Amino acid sequence: KKMEVTVSRKAHFNAAHRLNNDKWSITKNEEIFGKCNYPNYHGHNYELIVSVRGEINQDTGYVMDMGKLKEIIKNEIEDRLDHKNLNLDIDYFKKVIPSAENISVFIYNILRNKIDKNLSISVTLYETPRNFVVYSG
Repeated sequence: KKMEVTVSRKAHFNAAHRLNNDKWSITKNEEIFGKCNYPNYHGHNYELIVSVRGEINQDTGYVMDMGKLKEIIKNEIEDRLDHKNLNLDIDYFKKVIPSAENISVFIYNILRNKIDKNLSISVTLYETPRNFVVYSG
């Protein structure tokens, strides 16, 4: 019987964004997005939890080396998103509304290419301490 375990690493980044649909009127954007539609953007202290699930390697006792996971998250996510304006600085969000849902998919897609395909991954993104989304592909 195979033993699968989930290991998780927590990280964080601060970023600004604005939720706005260019196809809608100013009024409709304000109605739907409220304060999140503020024209000069607003920021969040995002908390990210990356979970990796797989079999324990009999040689190491690890599912994944947490030092490597920490490095991947820092290089690929934190360095890319921390202290950025997502709408203006990240090409992907020039065409995609940077909601927590879409940010979690963006992060997942980057990490999916950097982590062994035999391991399943999940991204939990807290936009506020009470509001969070989970995406696992």
